[in-house]
Amino acid sequence: MAFQNTRPSIAREDFEYAQEVIRKLSDYYSSKVVGQSKLRVSLTAAIIADGHILIESVPGLAKTTAAKAISDAVDGKFSRVQCTPDLLPSDIIGTQIYHQESGKFETIFGPVFANFVLLDEVNRSSAKTQSAMLEAMQERQVTIGGITYKMPQDIFIVIATQNPIEQEGTYPLSEAQTDRFMIKEKITYPSMDEEVTVLEKMEARQFEKTPPVLTIQDVDRVQDIAEMVYADRSVKQYISAIVNATRFPKGLLDDRMAEYIRIGASPRASIAFLRVAKAVALMRGRTYVTPDDVKEMSHQVLRHRIGLNYSAFADGVETEQIIDAIVSKIKLP
Repeated sequence: MAFQNTRPSIAREDFEYAQEVIRKLSDYYSSKVVGQSKLRVSLTAAIIADGHILIESVPGLAKTTAAKAISDAVDGKFSRVQCTPDLLPSDIIGTQIYHQESGKFETIFGPVFANFVLLDEVNRSSAKTQSAMLEAMQERQVTIGGITYKMPQDIFIVIATQNPIEQEGTYPLSEAQTDRFMIKEKITYPSMDEEVTVLEKMEARQFEKTPPVLTIQDVDRVQDIAEMVYADRSVKQYISAIVNATRFPKGLLDDRMAEYIRIGASPRASIAFLRVAKAVALMRGRTYVTPDDVKEMSHQVLRHRIGLNYSAFADGVETEQIIDAIVSKIKLP
């Protein structure tokens, strides 16, 4: 089946505008981060799709640098929270301070009130502190002293990082928390050539901060354009079939593989798939979604939404293997 836009397409002016914004965002990232092309795609897609992203890797692979670079490209408010076990919810969302002279409370907003919020090593904060972000990430509001305050209405994106190998002093994110992230990306070691490039750029001081190339209004407009990208009903059915297979794998996967799955993906996965696929289609220079856009982001959308049991851990089975097995069994539209 040939996939193309079968309804009035995005205006040429809007499409060209979106392509220029995406190019500037991508170029800025590439000037600050060597390699890590998958992370570039995931971060860009998350911003276009207006979703939160969780980045996981061993220490020293530029998780924080990449997150900072993509937010530095946009002239918006940025805040960074270094998560530690003693971090309190009020350290993130804010608190109320009582002034004895006036006899009144003053509300002090926390760093979460920004367009881009970097939660560095999010799994080092306690479960109570992690939960403080749930309302902000999902409802785009926080409650301080019984009063609800709205987050920035234009752009609010959380970029969280975590280290998978350190267990001491960490608190694994709950399913409810990870499900709030539209995308989870894993990054690996650079190649030898990429590492040499890092050293050369360090010598040339090419990693120093440079002025932003986009405004919040640019990102806001591109997000609106991405929503107009056409997704055929057959593509939506394809997304639904993949997500449903994570919940009811028996009959699709072999019995052993199916038994590894403890919990499947929630409806948020389907919503994330559609929004991310639209973003990727726009990044690929199209005004319509294809099944390949869905397949390309299957790991990023599903890896943190599928729970495996201890048998999978004992047998060394990774979530990505389960995802690949499911996607390979679902018939393309």
